[in-house]
Amino acid sequence: MENNAQPEKTRYSAEELEEFRQIILDKIEEAKKNLALLQAAVANEGNDVTDTAPTFKALEEGSNVLSKEQNNKLAARQQKFIKDLEAALIRINNGTYGICRVTGKLIPKERLRVVPHTTMTIEAKEQQGRRR
Repeated sequence: MENNAQPEKTRYSAEELEEFRQIILDKIEEAKKNLALLQAAVANEGNDVTDTAPTFKALEEGSNVLSKEQNNKLAARQQKFIKDLEAALIRINNGTYGICRVTGKLIPKERLRVVPHTTMTIEAKEQQGRRR
């Protein structure tokens, strides 16, 4: 009896990696635009209440502080996202992209298309979540 099962694929081809590289580059470009908008929003806040009543000004400044904090948090998240995407580009260049750092198995293409900076399969991520 002949066994036609192909060995399990352990790496993505150059063509597949190029597809992922383009997805990542597009996401980096979009994330950098979002980051610039957030940074501009933080820089421009608080300049519009100089001639209003003191009570209103205090309330307005309070809401500006909150939104400034929120914008700073969002900006920090965008910066981390950009770093994670750039790290994924490095993994593409060194040939380790798409390989789960926990199981060593290939991360499914569908997952990488949605979360191109991931370093784990869903199974590995679930196992990690159970251990905590």
